[in-house]
Amino acid sequence: MSTRPTKDQLAAAHNTTIPDVIAPGLDVLFCGINPGLYSGALGQHFARPGNRFWPALHKGGFTPRLYAPSEQDQLLDLKLGITNVVARTTARADELTDDELREGGRILTAKVLEYRPAWLAVVGITAYRTAFGFPKAQVGPQDHRIGDTRVWVLPNPSGLNAHWTPAGLAAEFARLRAASEDCRNR
Repeated sequence: MSTRPTKDQLAAAHNTTIPDVIAPGLDVLFCGINPGLYSGALGQHFARPGNRFWPALHKGGFTPRLYAPSEQDQLLDLKLGITNVVARTTARADELTDDELREGGRILTAKVLEYRPAWLAVVGITAYRTAFGFPKAQVGPQDHRIGDTRVWVLPNPSGLNAHWTPAGLAAEFARLRAASEDCRNR
């Protein structure tokens, strides 16, 4: 498949899923809201051009260079992974219902308890608030834990989230990286 899906490929990707990039014992499991159609068509997380996840991951110090979405499986070598609150692809995150997000939170909790990452990093404050029932949560470390896994909420890296500049996103990712390294070094 080309790196740019066709209109037909995008349409066919609606309500599909893409596999998690996950393994036991990760330092950080990043969790998107849900895959977009572009990601669904390519089978790659955060694949849409303009999504700032991969640059923030690199500039935040998690990766030695800027990775492309097609290199997502290489994150496991760095003890990083990717999943989503809701598995099904949609054109926009606002197509998800609150019930879907809450059910996604329950599924994500079970996944975290099984794989036991040191940190779960949810990229999207509104999705986190709904999925886990913390309506006043803010970006940053949370008091909420899942088993022994600590939780951090990152801003949504979508290019549509103009509240956060690329530099601001990178700084927030760097805060999480520093915290994850502190935990590993204890």
